[in-house]
Amino acid sequence: MQIELDGESHALPIEILGVNLTGLESGNAAFCTGRDIPWLQDVAAVDAWTAWGVTLRDIVILDAENRVIQVFNATANNLMVQANYDALKALLVAAANPAP
Repeated sequence: MQIELDGESHALPIEILGVNLTGLESGNAAFCTGRDIPWLQDVAAVDAWTAWGVTLRDIVILDAENRVIQVFNATANNLMVQANYDALKALLVAAANPAP
């Protein structure tokens, strides 16, 4: 999806990245193998997962000020289903093109 979005024009850039839960650092290398999205490690001092109310496989969509505007769960909405993929992409595009 990132490649598709990169080929489109939007008012704000769309960057997809992952954030790993604090305490699961040992799996970072295995998770990143063969993938090309940026992967960040949450730390106790930041605790983004708690601040954003994240659950496993949540996709948190932020506005230009890094405020949560939407949460889309990839477990409940399998991205292999085209309608779910399209719905997520539409949410990202809407967030990147806010109404004036």
